[in-house]
Amino acid sequence: MTSPLDQLAQFRSSIDNLDAILLHTLAERFKVTQAVGKLKAENDMPPSDKAREARQIARLQSLAEENGLDPAFAEKFLNFIVAEVIRHHESFRGNPPTETQEMPNT
Repeated sequence: MTSPLDQLAQFRSSIDNLDAILLHTLAERFKVTQAVGKLKAENDMPPSDKAREARQIARLQSLAEENGLDPAFAEKFLNFIVAEVIRHHESFRGNPPTETQEMPNT
């Protein structure tokens, strides 16, 4: 029989692996969104697309519900990521990124 401490160690190991997957996935996502930001800057396109953001929020909220997560969490999570993406997009336009830049209101 496995002791509670052994079970805890196994759970923590799984959490550590999942955290690594999340970070690697976010790094890949940011590589793609940086390419988008460069494309937008080169073609004088706005850094944000509120209609797409709204569609993405709805999509992630639905996925969250299907997977037993709070849809509000999914929206907060996407807003956090989008704020960072827009910060990167602004930097491609020569606007220095700021720590105080507001998160999108979608």
